[in-house]
Amino acid sequence: MWFGNWTNAVYADRAKAAVRSVDNFNWTFIALLALVVYVYASELKNKNYRGIAGGLALYMVHWFYEIINAVIGAASGYALWTVSPESTSFILLIGVSWELSMMFSVAGLTMGKLLPEDPKLKILGINNRWLFAVANAAFFSAVEIFLASTPAFIWVYPWWGALPVFITTYVPFFLAAFLIPDTKPKTQRIFIGGLAAVNVVLMAVLVPLGII
Repeated sequence: MWFGNWTNAVYADRAKAAVRSVDNFNWTFIALLALVVYVYASELKNKNYRGIAGGLALYMVHWFYEIINAVIGAASGYALWTVSPESTSFILLIGVSWELSMMFSVAGLTMGKLLPEDPKLKILGINNRWLFAVANAAFFSAVEIFLASTPAFIWVYPWWGALPVFITTYVPFFLAAFLIPDTKPKTQRIFIGGLAAVNVVLMAVLVPLGII
């Protein structure tokens, strides 16, 4: 399934009613949270501040995108991507389950470990940070194609699919994860803290209003 299909609308409608429902809640919620805390605690103890910056940079971009996706869903009837209630213990926003969010919380940190030490090194004439960002974006997009072929993940709009996800979503995710750690600590704090503040304000306003 490379693109969405209007026949999936019925499944997306079912998912809308399940956002933040506790009907499927189970203890994997706590287990995944504990694992993520362990990962970041270990990196903090090892003073891997650059890796932590990469992980948090991607995570903040991820949450901004999820909020925008939910707003699109509220405004147009359907989000660009939707998670099914049967596939998760808890739906945070229409397009992100707890399990997906925990994965994205460590994705930037994990994939950043594969980067060359030298941020200026070129591979095939391309800066390695950009090359790895595009390669990781392609990999995650391919995984999303598989997910969209399962009942777990739903694309409704026929114009939304693998290529738009690759260009507009995953490339920015991994550019943030791979470029921000190479910046000065002050720049890292401004990017991560600023985007975190924007996300918190948007959630604080939009969730109580019932928009997302």
